[in-house]
Amino acid sequence: MTDLLVQNCHVLVVDHGESPHILEHHDIYIEGPHITRIAPHDPHTQAAQTVRARQMLAIPGLINTHAHAPMVIFRGLAEDVSIERWFNEYMWPLESNLTEEDVYWGMLLALVEMIESGVTTVADHYFFMDRAAQAVSEAGTRAALGWAVFGNQGYEALARTAGFVERWQGAAQGRITTWMAPHAPYTCDDDFLRAVAKAAQELGTGIHIHAAEVMSQTTASLEARGKTPIQVLADTGILDVPTLIAHGCGILPEDIPILQQAPHVGVAHAPKTYLKLGMGLTPIRPLRQAGIPVGLATDGAVSNNTLDLLESLRLMAMLQKHEARDPEVMPMSQALQIAFRDSAAVLGLEGSLGKLAPGFLADIVLLDLGGAHHQPLHHLMASLVYNARASDVHTVIVNGQLLLSEQRLLTLDKRRIINEVRQSMARLAQRMPEKRIQVYNP
Repeated sequence: MTDLLVQNCHVLVVDHGESPHILEHHDIYIEGPHITRIAPHDPHTQAAQTVRARQMLAIPGLINTHAHAPMVIFRGLAEDVSIERWFNEYMWPLESNLTEEDVYWGMLLALVEMIESGVTTVADHYFFMDRAAQAVSEAGTRAALGWAVFGNQGYEALARTAGFVERWQGAAQGRITTWMAPHAPYTCDDDFLRAVAKAAQELGTGIHIHAAEVMSQTTASLEARGKTPIQVLADTGILDVPTLIAHGCGILPEDIPILQQAPHVGVAHAPKTYLKLGMGLTPIRPLRQAGIPVGLATDGAVSNNTLDLLESLRLMAMLQKHEARDPEVMPMSQALQIAFRDSAAVLGLEGSLGKLAPGFLADIVLLDLGGAHHQPLHHLMASLVYNARASDVHTVIVNGQLLLSEQRLLTLDKRRIINEVRQSMARLAQRMPEKRIQVYNP
């Protein structure tokens, strides 16, 4: 008997070589952590557990390809400032207050928000990541985690992030994968980056790093090193292992062939952060034309304010049209490919995530499109890209297990988590410029 049956839903199909399309009135059969069959609705099918999903849209679980999820504990504390002030006067002084317990409860709060908005996988880059991994394990979600380190912390920090990789790789029934996580070329010198690349090769893992976040960083790197940040990554061996580059708004045309030659590289695009901090945009179209996957991301809640990836999807599509002054740029089909198939590819998980099909992991989100903001429902995919809200998320399944049912969390106690975080608000809000953890000086 099938373990879990999602019954009578519309299924979004995002596949290679064809435009996304909808299978209407289908059932999704799940055994263990995998989808085993998708077939036209059969009212007589028996299952150990059934989710009745009539008129709902089933989509692959959303994949957040770059975030600092525990940073939700600082939400609202760095508003309307430049990127330089954001780092030097706000974020890095605030993070001097950070404790392991803060990361644990912050990660849990972020996971509540992400589950409720249909995000089932997050690539996270933060501190005290053993506690973040513990939170992911308890929540039942999926994550690609890296313990962030700066070069001035020395090789002891490198050993710490490598140790985290070894402790948690494949943990939580395979839901947790791990990455090395040097912060950026402007906070890590070339020797430190070479050491990170060597460690990643020895551990058989990849590297999650910020690079060419804004054009001013690229300009500064050219002046100081005679190389772009992307050239630095290539010359230090970072690109010799799977690499996830956060942002890349300062990627130049001459950088793209370098990325194209790397064995596996993806770029995370977080449009709301770029709008809020005036950063410019990732060059999505040239990257994709070169075969380099670009994934959808929120970044942290101090620069984005939410972890709502549906909001990022809509902003990405519309910003590409606006920048090109062409409404035919970034059609819905491309936006959906980026949100699902390409986001999975950025994490090296394109063979198991980002698609609803037999053999793929059963990470599934059901959207209730019955709200007035979807009516009349002429076009399901248009509603998904341009209308859908986090509040439309009805059911969330990860690894074949229900995490959210009829908008009710099953694995996390939201009230307790919010109360725990609130108790730390006054301490966390203290800016400590003399104790800031790093200096932004690209």
